[in-house]
Amino acid sequence: MKLILFDIDGTLVITQGAGREATRNAMTEVFGTYGALVGHKFGGKTDWLTLHELLPAAGVSHEEIERRMEAYNVAMGLHLDAIIDQYEVKACPGSLELVEALSRRDDVGLGIVTGNVSSTAPIKLRAAGFDPSLFPVGAYGHEAMDRDHLPALAVARAAEHYRYPFTPAEVIVVGDTLADIACARALGAVAVAVATGFEKVEDLQAAKPDYFLNDLTEFSAVFP
Repeated sequence: MKLILFDIDGTLVITQGAGREATRNAMTEVFGTYGALVGHKFGGKTDWLTLHELLPAAGVSHEEIERRMEAYNVAMGLHLDAIIDQYEVKACPGSLELVEALSRRDDVGLGIVTGNVSSTAPIKLRAAGFDPSLFPVGAYGHEAMDRDHLPALAVARAAEHYRYPFTPAEVIVVGDTLADIACARALGAVAVAVATGFEKVEDLQAAKPDYFLNDLTEFSAVFP
C-alpha cells in the first residue's frame, strides 16, 4: 500500500491571492498587525513560520505567536471563508482527475501535508472542486514551525486511519517547492516535485527530487 501526501497551494490549487488576503485579515485580528506581509514569499513555508518571520519585528514575541496559534487557525478559516468566492480559485492541471482516480484504489491512501493551517485546507480544496473528505488525514502549518516535522505526523495519523503501518519507502510526498522536497527527505519518503507553483523549474530540478513532473497529468505515467 502507498500513502500519497499532497501539498495544496501550487500543487493541487491556485487561489489567486485569496490566501494572502485572508492572512492579512487574520494577522490583524489576532496580533493587531500584519507586519511586512506585502511582498512576503510564502512558498513552502508553514503559516507558523510566516508569523515567525514577520511579527517579531512588529513587536510580537515568538512565545506570543505560539500561544495564539490556535486562535490564528480559527481566524484564518473564518476570514478565508468570507472572501474565497471573490477569487477565481483553480485546480492545477490534472489534479482533480488524479485525486478522483486515486481515491478509488484500494492500494492507495491519501493525505495532505501543507503549510496552511488546518481550517483553511478544506476551504481551498472545496473552492477548486475537490471533495476534502478524500483526504482523511493530514498535517498542517499551525502544528509545527518546521515543515520537515509534518510528514511524520501525517504518516502517524494515516497508520491509525488506514490501519496500515506505512514505512517511509511507501510514502510519496507531492509538492511544488524546495521545502516539499526537503520534508519528503526528512522522512525518507519519495519526493515528487511538480512545476505548477511559483518555484523556478531549474531550481526544482537542481534539488534532485526522485521524480519531476511538469504537472499532475504526468503522475500516472510514473506511478501506474
